[in-house]
Amino acid sequence: MTYYGVMAAWAYILKCSDGSYYVGCTTDLLQRYGQHRGGTFDGYTASRRPLEMLWSEEFPDVNQAIFIERKLKRWSRVKKEAVIRGDYDALHALSKKGFKPSSSS
Repeated sequence: MTYYGVMAAWAYILKCSDGSYYVGCTTDLLQRYGQHRGGTFDGYTASRRPLEMLWSEEFPDVNQAIFIERKLKRWSRVKKEAVIRGDYDALHALSKKGFKPSSSS
């Protein structure tokens, strides 16, 4: 999709067969997911199939998608899981400086 002549892009999170998460961005989400699933996209996911798409969000331009991808890659697993659930209240709490997850669960 294009917005006012600018190519849209997606940031996404995949769950790999070993339980790890892969964060990426692309201008063609269906094609890229197919490449990951088929093992034709070399790199981290090629040896960790099957994969499951857990979250994706479309952005009006590729620079925004790249910004979010880079941000997500630096985040902890717990913060990524809050994004996946759409739990933005938890994400806000997790973002507070000095936050330590509770040991009771």
